[in-house]
This record gives sequence, structure tokens and C-alpha cells, in this order.
Amino acid sequence: MSAKRPLEPQKNGIVIGASSGIGAALVKELAREGYNVAALARRQKELEALREEVDGLGNGRCHIYLHDVTDYEVIPALFQQITSDLGGLDLIIYNAGVQTAVAHDEYNFQKDRGMLEINLLGAVAWLNEAAARFERTGSGQIVGIGSVAGDRGRIGSPIYNTSKAGLHTYLEGLRNRLTRHGVGVTTIKPGFIQTSMLDNVPKTFWVISADEAAQRIIRAADKGKQTVYIPARWGLMMLIIRHIPSFIFRKLSF
Repeated sequence: MSAKRPLEPQKNGIVIGASSGIGAALVKELAREGYNVAALARRQKELEALREEVDGLGNGRCHIYLHDVTDYEVIPALFQQITSDLGGLDLIIYNAGVQTAVAHDEYNFQKDRGMLEINLLGAVAWLNEAAARFERTGSGQIVGIGSVAGDRGRIGSPIYNTSKAGLHTYLEGLRNRLTRHGVGVTTIKPGFIQTSMLDNVPKTFWVISADEAAQRIIRAADKGKQTVYIPARWGLMMLIIRHIPSFIFRKLSF
């Protein structure tokens, strides 16, 4: 993608989960590229600060919407409002996600439910709306932010792993359904990104900034990639991990 030129139509995008971290970086990067961006999140103060920063970039505009992705009933009407406010839609990125700290001997349904509702059900509620619109128009790009954690079930956070694995499978199903209609679906599987999500991770490596992650995500979407590990070396790492026999994998401590 390149910054908007005077005679080019302005593209429109939605970022869900935009108040900080990768989401905020995505909004800023899209604005630099000339996008008109709708930023959705639960924190009003952070959204207002993001809009002020984007407005200072002088390229695309930022529209902010206070929203909790678990408020599923309002999503169809809110989606229609946003696409009307923007004047169309070319790209939607679902970035909302939580990883709640869970002890190895803890089985807490409320914590588990919260991760499933935000990480998976919120994505289905939002991206179903986009999928239906894009199928009708015969164009558009859907991006879901998954995780390398979704490639296998681990002892540290079984439900977080489940929520991301479910998201990956859902996005694959959308891709298989929508490709024939000219619609792209990209699954992003980040490793460790320097955000608040690392607060509950005791050991990290290959950490990259949210800004670098956002640039790679948008580049992958622009190229119509299907599944992308960020950074790319995680692809090889997870290939190895996926092929570790179960009787060995279950003995690992991560």
C-alpha cells in the first residue's frame, strides 16, 4: 500500500481492538497509507488520544467508536453505521483479544468464558458482517489476528490456545468460502509482540515492536497472503512444534 495520491479514491478500513498495542499501531499505519479508519475499543480516553495522533499525521482520518465486542446484539447495526460513516469498506481487521493469567492447577470458567467471548465469538460476530458485505460486493479484505499459541494446546493456557485455534479454523473456512467471490482472508499468527499481552508471559524471545508488527500485517494483507507468521521465523519454529509427538509435548512446561 502507498499513501493516498490526489486523484486516487480513499480506502476505508475498520480496526476492532484499536486502543493500544497492535491495534493502535494498525490504525496509525493505515492512516499513514491514506486510509479512512474506524477505530473500535472499550477505552474512550485511549481512543481519543489515538484520533488526535492520527489527525496529526495529515493523511487518512480516524473515526472512533466506543464498543465492547461481547455486546453482540449491537454489532449488525453498528457495522452498518460505520460503513455508512466511512462511505464504504475495503478492509477489516479483528485484533481484539485477551489472555487472562491462569494457574496450571486453575479451572476457572469465568476466565475461560471471557477469553472465548472476546477472542473468538467477537471475531465471528464482526467478521460475519464483513463477509456478507464483501461477498455481495465481490471485493474486500478480512484480517484476523490469531497467535502462534493457537497451533497446539499447551498446559499454560488451554482456553487461550483454544480461542486462537478456533479463530484460525474460522478464518480458513471464511477464506475457502469467499475466495471464489474475490474476497481475501488473511490469518496473522504473531509471536511475541511488545504489548501488555506479554504481562502474563514469563519468558519471551524474538520480541518485535507493535509498529513493526503492524507494518508486516498490512503488507501481508496488501499482498493477499493467506496465513502469515510474524516474524516469519515463527513459521519454522511452529512447524517443528506441531510435529513433536504428543507423548513428548505433554511433558513440556510451556
